[in-house]
Amino acid sequence: MGGLTLDQLIRFGAISPEGGEILKIIGRVRCNVLISGGTGSGKTTLLNCMTNYIDTDERVITCEDAAELQLQQPHVVRLETRPPNIEGSGAITMRDLVKNCLRMRPERIIVGEVRGPEAFDLLQAMNTGHDGSMGTLHANSPREALSRLESMITMGGFALPSKTLREMIVSSIDVIVQAARLRDGSRRITHIAEVLGFEGDVITMQDLMVYEVTGEDSSGRLKGRHRSTGIGRPRFWERARYYGEEERLARALDASELNDAVR
Repeated sequence: MGGLTLDQLIRFGAISPEGGEILKIIGRVRCNVLISGGTGSGKTTLLNCMTNYIDTDERVITCEDAAELQLQQPHVVRLETRPPNIEGSGAITMRDLVKNCLRMRPERIIVGEVRGPEAFDLLQAMNTGHDGSMGTLHANSPREALSRLESMITMGGFALPSKTLREMIVSSIDVIVQAARLRDGSRRITHIAEVLGFEGDVITMQDLMVYEVTGEDSSGRLKGRHRSTGIGRPRFWERARYYGEEERLARALDASELNDAVR
């Protein structure tokens, strides 16, 4: 794990240079991000890479089961869960951490892995001005990540109508980054998807970039490419402008379309 960076992931081919640039901008302009992926797909590594683009003057609080994240910023408070003692008391759950860290005036909250009712508290935090919060969760596609979130909250005993829950998800989460471990063992970022809104009861999303497997070479390694979906103005465009990053974002989107045209 030793402090990988997005530039190294680009070198390994996990993401295209333009995709890497888009991820850097997403991290910098405080989009709320969910990193979704299967076991061993590199979610925590990717989360760590994206936290490198958090400004040094931001106060960040991390909530984890085991301290894996290696944030380089000066204002980081690290919180860890604790199992119950031998008498069965004294447990500190992820929910306790996420709820209590709000009192510590964080600018961003980073949750190592969302796997239970703390999903509700994280969405609440994202909704109440803790922009740029991030977390990882276990799912095999961006669409599945959203339904996992919904089921985690329902399992936590929150009796909320499904529509209310989805409205909460849409107003909280900006981007879902999907990581995958392919059958040849290589790790790729397969989707950078934006959460847009609703069509009826269904949450609408759009992919900014997807990874397509194009075949395999003689040694059985998969070949593929990251393809831009041609969206010229993502939903977080205004946010990028607010942080003075819209030119860089436009360049990254143009470059990825150009590369597709050349191919």
